[in-house]
Amino acid sequence: MNAIALAIGDPNGIGPEIAVKAALRLARGAAPRIILVGDEHVIRFHADQCDAAGLLKRVGSDNAAAPDGLLFLPVDAIAPADFRPGAPSAAGGRATVAYVESALALVDKGDAAAIVACPHSETSVNAAGIPFSGYPSLLARLRQVPEDEVFLMLVGGGLRIVHVTLHERLQAALARITPRLVETAARTAVDALRRLGLDQPRIGVFGINPHAGEGGLFGDDDDRIVAPTVERLRSEGYQVEGPVGADLMLGRADFDAFIAMYHDQGHIPVKLLAGRNSAAMSIGAGAVFSSVGHGSAFDIAGRNIADCLPVLRSISLVSGANRLEQGAAG
Repeated sequence: MNAIALAIGDPNGIGPEIAVKAALRLARGAAPRIILVGDEHVIRFHADQCDAAGLLKRVGSDNAAAPDGLLFLPVDAIAPADFRPGAPSAAGGRATVAYVESALALVDKGDAAAIVACPHSETSVNAAGIPFSGYPSLLARLRQVPEDEVFLMLVGGGLRIVHVTLHERLQAALARITPRLVETAARTAVDALRRLGLDQPRIGVFGINPHAGEGGLFGDDDDRIVAPTVERLRSEGYQVEGPVGADLMLGRADFDAFIAMYHDQGHIPVKLLAGRNSAAMSIGAGAVFSSVGHGSAFDIAGRNIADCLPVLRSISLVSGANRLEQGAAG
């Protein structure tokens, strides 16, 4: 089945709502088949709000092949008593992880070609006792891949930015940046872009310090870590340039992607240009995996007013990226 598994995210956030809305919109036209992955009672709650409960078809049922149905894989992850839209909880965090696990199982069985995941809550997942700093690290653990080999590529506003480090204390992130980590991020970015159809991608590498250290005036980190890494990659034929200060490099339009050293360095430009319509890809874990670039919005959860456009953008992103599935070891 050439389908996309759509994990509904934190059940108490807006994830299930925008997942149902996106699946409903795509069910009405020629589009990839969507499999909603989540608790049946959660999905039915939001399908009812959209007057679409009658369209729900369970995977494996006799009527699952109906072209206009909302196909779903039921996951028994959160009790009805713990389903409380707008209320972050450990139960919701635990369910979020269970949905991703079930979506990966669909991919492993060949029933789905890619995964799109709706918003998570890092607070809720960690409250469940599950170490979690975002979908890339979770995928790494579930796929038994080292966490420093899976990276986030944020896409939006005409930019693609891969993050060397992500959700962690800035001081810890900076201490963790090594030549090997920067090199792995760059190689993974190039591999992902090639599988997206860019045969010779051009990569711009941001500096760690302002002005990439300005020749040591603002620190020698870029001279010690980034510059030799870029030279090594260039010697192997990669079209990589840097380090250059992020503010200067972002003004150029001749790069296919950028390498950012830490969370805000990469997130701010994409969020500024794309807002909630950014999409995220986790690259290096051996699965085509995308997620929306915004949070769970607990303040509007359950009110049937959330916009599903970011989910549709993420689905569009992976629909053209199925080449990532084969041999995508990062």
